[in-house]
Amino acid sequence: MLQIGEAEFDELVAQALDLLPDDLAAELNNVVVVVEDAPPPGDEHLLGLYDGIPLTERDRWYSGVLPDRISIFRSPLLAMCNSTEEVVEQVRITVLHEIAHHFGISDERLAELGYE
Repeated sequence: MLQIGEAEFDELVAQALDLLPDDLAAELNNVVVVVEDAPPPGDEHLLGLYDGIPLTERDRWYSGVLPDRISIFRSPLLAMCNSTEEVVEQVRITVLHEIAHHFGISDERLAELGYE
């Protein structure tokens, strides 16, 4: 498994977020992105996880709720990659995949778009 420190991995996630177009980034409402070492037990295959209420499901009553949470899981991402370049690309894809869920895009549609 590749050895990339926590701070460096956090920076890769930040860089992936910085690549978002400004108009898309402006629509990230009430969402926080965090890096965790591993996914929850039983979900070891996950690279990332969106936990929240997608924008497409929010209505005029949406207020006073905790932020949605996008978790990016460091260990499985490092385990699946053979080079730093692969990690950078897979982090980018994972961040985009989870942000897409925030916008209400399903796993099926993401697969069609190549963001499995």
